[in-house]
Amino acid sequence: MIQLQFPDGNVREYPVGTTAFEVAASISQGLARNVLSASIDDVTVEVSTPLTTSGKIRLFTWDDEEGKRAFWHSSAHILAQAITHFYPNAKLTIGPAIESGFYYDVDFGDATLSEKDFPKIEKQMLEFAREKATFQMRSVSKTEALDFYADNVYKTELISNLEDGTITFCDHSNFTDLCRGGHLPNTSFVKAVKILNVAGAYWRGDEKNKQLTRVYGISFPKASMLTEYLELLEEAKKRDHRKLGKEMELFTFSQNVGQGLPMWLPKGAALRERLENFLKKAQKKAGYQQVITPHIGNKSLYVCSGHYEKYGKDSFQAINTPEEGEEYLLKPMNCPHHCELYKAKPRSYKDLPLRLAEFGTVYRYEQSGELHGLTRVRGFTQDDAHLFCMPDQLKDEFKKVIDLVLYIFKTLDFQNFTAQVSLRDPENKTKYIGSDENWDKAERAIIEAAAEKGLQTKVEYGEAAFYGPKLDFMVRDALNRSWQLGTIQVDYNLPERFELEYKGSDNQMHRPVMIHRAPFGSMERFVAVLIEHCGGNFPLWLTPEQVIILPVSEKFHDYANKLSQYLENYDIRALIDERSEKVGKKIRDAEVNKYPFMLVVGEKEVESQTVSVRRHGKGDLGTHTWEAFADLVNTEVNASLAPFEG
Repeated sequence: MIQLQFPDGNVREYPVGTTAFEVAASISQGLARNVLSASIDDVTVEVSTPLTTSGKIRLFTWDDEEGKRAFWHSSAHILAQAITHFYPNAKLTIGPAIESGFYYDVDFGDATLSEKDFPKIEKQMLEFAREKATFQMRSVSKTEALDFYADNVYKTELISNLEDGTITFCDHSNFTDLCRGGHLPNTSFVKAVKILNVAGAYWRGDEKNKQLTRVYGISFPKASMLTEYLELLEEAKKRDHRKLGKEMELFTFSQNVGQGLPMWLPKGAALRERLENFLKKAQKKAGYQQVITPHIGNKSLYVCSGHYEKYGKDSFQAINTPEEGEEYLLKPMNCPHHCELYKAKPRSYKDLPLRLAEFGTVYRYEQSGELHGLTRVRGFTQDDAHLFCMPDQLKDEFKKVIDLVLYIFKTLDFQNFTAQVSLRDPENKTKYIGSDENWDKAERAIIEAAAEKGLQTKVEYGEAAFYGPKLDFMVRDALNRSWQLGTIQVDYNLPERFELEYKGSDNQMHRPVMIHRAPFGSMERFVAVLIEHCGGNFPLWLTPEQVIILPVSEKFHDYANKLSQYLENYDIRALIDERSEKVGKKIRDAEVNKYPFMLVVGEKEVESQTVSVRRHGKGDLGTHTWEAFADLVNTEVNASLAPFEG
């Protein structure tokens, strides 16, 4: 017998050889019908795999991320099967599940796959799915695997890097693929599929390698789910920050300036400034001090921090000065500069915690194929801060940063989020710097702080920064898409590398602990996510123009100007539509441009010294005096912009 412990702590005994599917059936037939995948002690297993050892079992359905991952990974196999059905000479490479769906990278040789081919691929995938073929894992020797893929240079390269005895194939129907596992019980679970698009992708992400065709797809256990998803995609197109950013005149790009280097137009710059001031006000209350550092730094600074070793090859190349041997780098990170600020004078335990904040612009050379609007750029501004504290202050400081992040999310209506505890990969510690002791202390501090704040967390191994573990906030927007916004990192390593010290109460020198934090992450990416989350309908305190005044005709322009000046005295941002258009068209255009309030002024309003108020998306709010309208606006602003209480 083996003992299996369930997530609720309950333990049951089963005969050796029981499958995860049979375990599900022992609980309920409903669970057995819906179980998609399973894990034992956090190791993925097939639901058909006989279980031979005791451990902690988890059963996953469509409602679990792991269940969706198995569903979409299995669908990638069916996609590959359909592709080779129509293109027998195509060379398959890799086909993972991703956050929403899956893809397969394929070398089609002289053939091409375009949008007109999508329907036949989808139809064939569903025909294969209806076969109800089971996914069967089997171990193969390295020699056997290399022989099987003798004509596929991509698979043989992958196999060459694997150890004999660790190589597995997955068979279903007449199709075989190199695979590590994690599949559905059989293909019939897949009831709806859609090929979304194709894109170019270099083999292993290296521009020096051949460009492959990446085929993106998604699948569902019900046709209605696909319909809902496609409706969300259409809504996402309407909310695309690149489209709305252009329409609302927030930012622009120029090939002459350079790829991935956004420029903020006046309205966008004002919006960004309000975001910065919002955070600066909260930071000041939380005891932060604002600093400014250069956009470049001596190469030795980043060698000392370890950033050059880890990222130097993928960054902008060094700037050579007229001085022989002198090299500078565009700043890829703010933290080395802040370490030098800490060292600017001797520090005592009485100075700690020291909280240094900067809206610092950094530069990273992202591949051109990965650039995407404001979400993936080469120059961006981080709302960065570094806290230097004593070890016994670490947990409290970490919890205070959590409070600040939660305040930001609440104010900007990001209500649906989880906290990801990102730890180092225990199987590959060479990617990280620092001692096991310091890593253990840092990881423990994050886990305990998150638990004490009552955060809903999940642990991801291998997602830590190279110098320390972190708490990443994964936010779901209005379209239920997940974004990583905000990060808090614990770092024992940079203080050692920069030899940071403080004199303790015992008159001995000690090493501080460092916390890195960026609640927005970057101003560019945060604004992009915010645009798409609210569809361009920003909170009233943040929106570029809060009010547009619509004179019925030219003779009411003076009245409109006096009204605009009056509102300015109440810190209400207004502009006047002075076009020679009918008021109906002005209202329609104002709705399209998402102005929160529209004030119609004509003969009646001039006589009564009032305004006719319309609210975006809500229509007519009736007639208001100037004072009553100003109170209406500022009451809404104050309600949504509560002060930070940290």
